[in-house]
Amino acid sequence: MRLKKLLIVDDSNEIRKQLKWGLGKDYRILLAESVDEALKMFEQHSPEVVTLDLGLPPDIDGATEGLRCLQSILQSQPMTKVIVLSGNEDHANALAAIDMGAYDYYHKPINLDELKIILSRAFQLSGLEQENRRLQSSATPNEENGYSGIFGQCQQMQQVFSMIKKVASIDVPVLILGESGTGKEVVAQAIHNRGIRKDFSFVAINCGAIPENLLESELFGHEKGAFTGAQNRVQGKVEYAEGGTLFLDEIGEMAPLLQVKLLRFLQEKVIQRVGGREDIPVDTRIVAATNVDIQESIKRGEFREDLYYRIGVIAIELPPLRERGEDIELLANVFLRRFGQEFGQKVRGFSTSALKWLRSYEWPGNVRELENKIKRAVVMAESPIVEASDLGFVDIQEQELNSADEVEGAPQQEVKSVSAEFSFSGMTLKKARRQVEGILLQQAMERSQGNIMKAAEDLAVSRPTFYDLLKKHGLHQS
Repeated sequence: MRLKKLLIVDDSNEIRKQLKWGLGKDYRILLAESVDEALKMFEQHSPEVVTLDLGLPPDIDGATEGLRCLQSILQSQPMTKVIVLSGNEDHANALAAIDMGAYDYYHKPINLDELKIILSRAFQLSGLEQENRRLQSSATPNEENGYSGIFGQCQQMQQVFSMIKKVASIDVPVLILGESGTGKEVVAQAIHNRGIRKDFSFVAINCGAIPENLLESELFGHEKGAFTGAQNRVQGKVEYAEGGTLFLDEIGEMAPLLQVKLLRFLQEKVIQRVGGREDIPVDTRIVAATNVDIQESIKRGEFREDLYYRIGVIAIELPPLRERGEDIELLANVFLRRFGQEFGQKVRGFSTSALKWLRSYEWPGNVRELENKIKRAVVMAESPIVEASDLGFVDIQEQELNSADEVEGAPQQEVKSVSAEFSFSGMTLKKARRQVEGILLQQAMERSQGNIMKAAEDLAVSRPTFYDLLKKHGLHQS
């Protein structure tokens, strides 16, 4: 198996040897001890992930060379995951590196087990982003594949792609099933783009959004004088789609009378305009979609069974976003890049807390909801890294700290011991909580003897969240 490339930039020969020995089985290790050597190695091999010591010669006691190296790498390939390795005294410079676009930072001395976890996540995200770019380049409107706007790696979506490919060139009605927001119209458009009707019109109409008394005219048109206000003959959507595809969204909402007229068109390929008697032949393909349970609608007498068999010759079921696993992160990055370019915002990725929300949220509005949240985040973000609050979520720190309060009663016991030596008289709840939070952080650091991962586990929060809390309280790793 081809090993992924990891560039280690450190002026310490001992650290370079330690990391090469500890990580050599998992990655193809590239070593550099200066900025010039690192940039040359980076240009030759384009590693996905880099570990970077900020104190590089000739400024081994500062961070100017390390930050210069970081800037050059990100200017060359902005999606590279750079993990800054810094000493305790480099806390401010490490945060500055994060602001410049570094993926993460890790305080020395190095614990290989901890670093391996960070590297694994960095490579995983890098792989997802590479797949995003591949899908974007292979799914543009101008290319022949016709999958514009559809992305997915999960097994369910691969089956959807396979179905689109099979049914596109076969001129039969298709029924697309799925929850609201799963992308039914995008799939319908893909079927049209790949089919024999792609050079003709794709016309969409939402059957649930138009009142029953107007929908018939919208679909089949009307003759002059057919009803009050009908001053001219008007063609309906079925005729507009002549030679092409008519997409009937939310067909499950269609009234029974219109179901009869649609069934006649599917059987005989002719229509009559409202107020007319002439049979008009029309060659239009029907692709329909619904988010309701059609079988239940048939049982309740709300949807004609014979129409179902006509429109559902082929059925494609779209999975809800919550069941698509890593596709959530993939889609989030696709939308991030799209809206970043559209709005001229320099956004690079998501914070750890934002990713946690993206993965754990149930997404009742599916892909449409995800798209809207990413659009909001691009507008609201104040840095290149999107935070959970930018997405409209409650801060992940609040969630973690609240859940930590329920673990074995430990945090409540800590608060009781703190209250014995600290007076809360005259404080607001917000200020008191901040004071207690700071004390708990200090105690956790003392118990773990400065080991961030152990201290974070002690308080039942993630390591990145623990770093953020230290920064919030102006504390430094001792």
